[in-house]
Amino acid sequence: MFTGEFQHSLDAKGRVIMPSRLREGLGEKFVVTRGLDHCLFVYPGNQWTRLEQKLSQQPFTKKDSRAFNRFFFSGAMEVEADKQGRVLIPQYLRDYAGIEKEVMIIGVADRVEIWDEASLKEYFGNADDNFEELAEKLVDFDL
Repeated sequence: MFTGEFQHSLDAKGRVIMPSRLREGLGEKFVVTRGLDHCLFVYPGNQWTRLEQKLSQQPFTKKDSRAFNRFFFSGAMEVEADKQGRVLIPQYLRDYAGIEKEVMIIGVADRVEIWDEASLKEYFGNADDNFEELAEKLVDFDL
C-alpha cells in the first residue's frame, strides 16, 4: 500500500527522485501513464498486469472503452530508477500533467501519483469543502 506525500523538483533532464519508501513497493521496473485529473499514475509491475487484464476485458465494440484504453495505454511507459533513485518522466507525460519543475509525489493505496505541485494544491483547494460530503457518501468508517 502506498501512502504519503513528497515534494521534489525535476532536474534539467526531466528526471525526478522517486522517494525510497515508494520505490520499495514499486520494484525495479514500474509503469508511468496518464492518470485522471491531469496527474500521472505509477503502478508496480504486478498491479499494472492486473489492470491490463481487467481493462482488456472491456468490449472493444464500445466507444467509451476504446477511448479510455487509447488514452490510458498509449501513454504508458515502463521506467526504472537510476542509482540515485531518479526516474525519467517522458516529455509527453510531463506535458499532459503540466509538470515543469516542482512536483508532488503521493501514495494513493494501490498506485503512486505524480502531480504538478501547483495543480495538486489547486485540486485540494477546490475539493476541500467536499471531502466530508464524499466521505459520508463513499466510506463506511465503522469497520
